[in-house]
Amino acid sequence: MFYPEAVSLSVLINVFFLYSFLGWLMECIVIRREKGHWENRGFAHSPFCIIYGFGSMLGYAALNPLADNLVLLFFVGALTATGFEYLVGRAMQRLFGDFWWDYSEKKFNYKGILCLESTMGWGLLALFVILFLHKTVFWLVLHLSERTSWWLSFALSVIYLVDFIVSAKKARREFRGGLEMGKEERF
Repeated sequence: MFYPEAVSLSVLINVFFLYSFLGWLMECIVIRREKGHWENRGFAHSPFCIIYGFGSMLGYAALNPLADNLVLLFFVGALTATGFEYLVGRAMQRLFGDFWWDYSEKKFNYKGILCLESTMGWGLLALFVILFLHKTVFWLVLHLSERTSWWLSFALSVIYLVDFIVSAKKARREFRGGLEMGKEERF
């Protein structure tokens, strides 16, 4: 599904984290350009936006069959990523009282959670991942020795899991504190 040959779980985990890192980096660069200052764009403290790991891996599996029709690939990629962004935003709203982005100031936005500009960006990103990036990401990860791949995948998984648990507990405490102070919901 992700690569023409069978690959080990460690390879898939490392590809996932590489996509998560690249997504975090892209988000930080975009926000730096828009706001004029550096901002950690991940949920946790480590440099990963796992939504990009999930989106890239699942998106590649779902969208690769459309690689021969670039127009369809663009639109299906744009719409599925926008739907995914909406679901993640709603889940974050329910769990933590807020989501980690705000498109309220952008034209053609929906309650700050979606906007046309990002939808078009997701379509372009789908083209880029399917046509170019996925092969490069796998090529890089497959050049690790098997031993290095397993240790790296284990270390990244443990580090992110601990970071995620700590960050989720902190976000829940802040959400509960906000509810006690009468924090408004966006929806």
